Amino acid sequence: MTRVFNFSAGPSMLPEWVLKKASAEMLEYGSSGQSVMEMSHRSCDFMTIIQTCEQRLRRVMNIPDNYKVLFLQGGASLQFSMIPMNLLVKGKADVINTGLWSKKAMKELKKLGTCNLIASSEEAGFSYIPKTTKDQFDPEADYVYICENNTIYGTKYHQLPDTGAVPLVADLSSCILSEPIDVTQYGLIFAGAQKNMGPAGLTVVIIREDLIGKADEKTPSMLDYKTYADNDSMFNTPPTYAIYICGLVLQWLEEEIGGLDQMKTINEKKAALLYETLDQSKLFKAPVAKEDRSMMNITFVTGDAELDKKFVKEAEAAGLVNLKGHRSVGGMRASIYNAMPIEGVEKLTAFMRQFESENLK
Repeated sequence: MTRVFNFSAGPSMLPEWVLKKASAEMLEYGSSGQSVMEMSHRSCDFMTIIQTCEQRLRRVMNIPDNYKVLFLQGGASLQFSMIPMNLLVKGKADVINTGLWSKKAMKELKKLGTCNLIASSEEAGFSYIPKTTKDQFDPEADYVYICENNTIYGTKYHQLPDTGAVPLVADLSSCILSEPIDVTQYGLIFAGAQKNMGPAGLTVVIIREDLIGKADEKTPSMLDYKTYADNDSMFNTPPTYAIYICGLVLQWLEEEIGGLDQMKTINEKKAALLYETLDQSKLFKAPVAKEDRSMMNITFVTGDAELDKKFVKEAEAAGLVNLKGHRSVGGMRASIYNAMPIEGVEKLTAFMRQFESENLK
């Protein structure tokens, strides 16, 4: 079997080490006589799986004891509603608009409270991260919301906004586990798993304990963070197999990669190779401001929509799949998450140079 190099923005590649281990354990996990997909979420075997997953995540990300780790469902998109439901006390929040996902979060926030738009890069097609200063933020806001890495446009915060005492809430779906971060800089972190943590179906929330328990009493139990915090994410049946795979991804990060410092070095090498190719190219262009470039999602165009389509089609034939850009912006996008090996980026850049030599007029 020949595996392709999958540059999808999500669901994305998983490490082969993880897939092989999961395959070996598919029919029987340990000596349980059953697959993880079959076992009760209340069983001793699964309790070990979910507890080990959380312990590994805490070690890998150095999560302090005063933060809860919640394993949820509903995708990152459900968090656009759950966050204001749980954190709005004074009824207002500040938002920095850097693209589609922050706009969707703003839409849900406005249904529940006041949305203060602090800054936006929409006028430039979200090609940069707006710079902000501490005095722009409302000290009476319940939180400040950002999407830290933008999959569609290929932008990334390399310096977090200074929000003072106001909790920073961040969508890290497409950059979590790609490099070390200081969790204490955030009040709440959330991430859909299907990019860097595991398969679709699992959403991880990392929340400071003092932010739990603020939801209105009318908030449905399943939309209240306290429900999950009080029950160790076991109030109802969690996404058991997705949690199991997430645990394997974390084991791979710890034991095979060597932690997030080493993962960052690998990711920087991959991104540098692709950006260097783009910067030297006479055909391809990277539309994002250099200081705001993402390591995970790299967007590029030729300037000719038909030529872009030709590139995507021929790349797929060469085993380089899912390079088509998001439908809202077009062009190409290479998502090079943790599981993408350096060989995939090397093959992509070689193909780009060949395509340029054959199509540059």
